[in-house]
Amino acid sequence: MKPFIEKLPLSEDRSFVAQTHRTPNFEVPWHQHVEYELILFTEGAGLSFIGNYVGEFEPGDIFFLGSDVPHTFQKSHADLITSAVVVHFRENFWGDEILNLPESKSIRRLLQRSMNGLKIGGKTKEVLQPLIQSLETEKGFWRITRLCECLSILSETKDYITVSTQEIKALNPRDKDRIDSVFQYTMENFKEPIKLSVIAKKAGMSIPAFCSYFKKRTKKTYIDFVNEVRVGYACKLLLTTQTSVLQTCFECGFNTVANFNRQFLKIKKTTPSQYRKKLETV
Repeated sequence: MKPFIEKLPLSEDRSFVAQTHRTPNFEVPWHQHVEYELILFTEGAGLSFIGNYVGEFEPGDIFFLGSDVPHTFQKSHADLITSAVVVHFRENFWGDEILNLPESKSIRRLLQRSMNGLKIGGKTKEVLQPLIQSLETEKGFWRITRLCECLSILSETKDYITVSTQEIKALNPRDKDRIDSVFQYTMENFKEPIKLSVIAKKAGMSIPAFCSYFKKRTKKTYIDFVNEVRVGYACKLLLTTQTSVLQTCFECGFNTVANFNRQFLKIKKTTPSQYRKKLETV
């Protein structure tokens, strides 16, 4: 299944979109759009899928995604209310020439970095939160200056991590459809055993060809990708429920506690029990 191509509405008096999406309007499948996306989560928690990245999101988290980067944000359980302030803008929303100005050099670099998805942290996240929220209510030229302020802050900070290593622009349409189909199937089935034979067939390839293809396109093995999805979901269970480590192990799709602990330690640099204890002391 290829990502849903989202068409974003613009009114006559708006050059970019800034609005809150709240359950049930928050729930959007694996999708992409030409607009850049700046998103601030305000309610709920769950898993973020950005390119080939899998990680958690919670209130206060901010992501900046480049044009056509495929993504989806899945809440941790069906009944959870989730919302976010979402800002969408095109590269030329402020005109065709401003990015060519010498003063825009740092913004051009920021837009290039965003093609791999950025997760913002540190003090920058705290500074940006009220600015992003204000974009929903600002009027007139103040909307543009406020968004420019956000982009300027992002262009100068080092408080971020680059999340995806997938070279989105390098994929031809056939490759993109194949990868998107694999990602979608994984998101829908990671709680159950996934056989390489099944996922390879989904991609229309033999098992050896698929394993080589996936590693080349995403910079990681398919097994590593599935483990990241499962560990990310485990983090949400450990954070939001009283589910035991043993129960969490099996609910996330792992078949042994030993493997669960080993993969959790590899990805999170701590054990599930230590992860939960650390959260309880925060």
